[in-house]
Amino acid sequence: MGDIGGRAWQRMLSGRRLDILEPSPFDIEIEDIALGLSRVARWNGQTTGEHAYSVAQHSILVTELVAAAMPSAPSSCLLAALLHDAPEYVTSDLVTPFKRVVGDAYKEIETRVERAIHLAFNLPPVLPDAWRSPIQRADRFAAFIEAMALAGFSEAEAKTVFGVRRNIPAIALKPLESATAREAFLAVFADLAAGGRRCLARWGAADQAAQMTAECGAGATACHPPAAISGA
Repeated sequence: MGDIGGRAWQRMLSGRRLDILEPSPFDIEIEDIALGLSRVARWNGQTTGEHAYSVAQHSILVTELVAAAMPSAPSSCLLAALLHDAPEYVTSDLVTPFKRVVGDAYKEIETRVERAIHLAFNLPPVLPDAWRSPIQRADRFAAFIEAMALAGFSEAEAKTVFGVRRNIPAIALKPLESATAREAFLAVFADLAAGGRRCLARWGAADQAAQMTAECGAGATACHPPAAISGA
């Protein structure tokens, strides 16, 4: 990437200055990521409810979907799932059609920030396919769920756009206030970084339920948003 002719760093509230073009893992703080993602709206803010549905909430949903699909997944894989959109605390969340228009420059910056984030939290700079593929599938399925629950898509439209053919889980998503979403994200991160005992126990128990439910409402627990997501 060529010279942009001006400063390429952003000052974070932690005091860190993150170079956008050459990001260092030493300038990555989880508090900055959580704050940013809790204030970045999915779907360009075009969702129902009093509050925007944040990337922080989406990230937790994706993590729980990965846990449901991979009961034996190590906590590091689930941590990678939680951080799958973490670069958006810098790049923001561009809707897919816009990303296609912007092209390679956006993707290159996103990849550089992603690798720095992975290194900061002891993850492989480039995730193994055994992790990346299920995370991508869960990301797409989460978007499918959100499209119908929050973004006004009909079931037929969502299935066409996202290429989903499976049955729809019974999920109700309630967008959180940004401060609550931030706390929930940090709680999940802290537990997974410490081995994931609480999250894995909760999600493992939930996986035995007959229906998947998610009530992303008030008050986060130590391992997840108030959402009690039970896997089918």
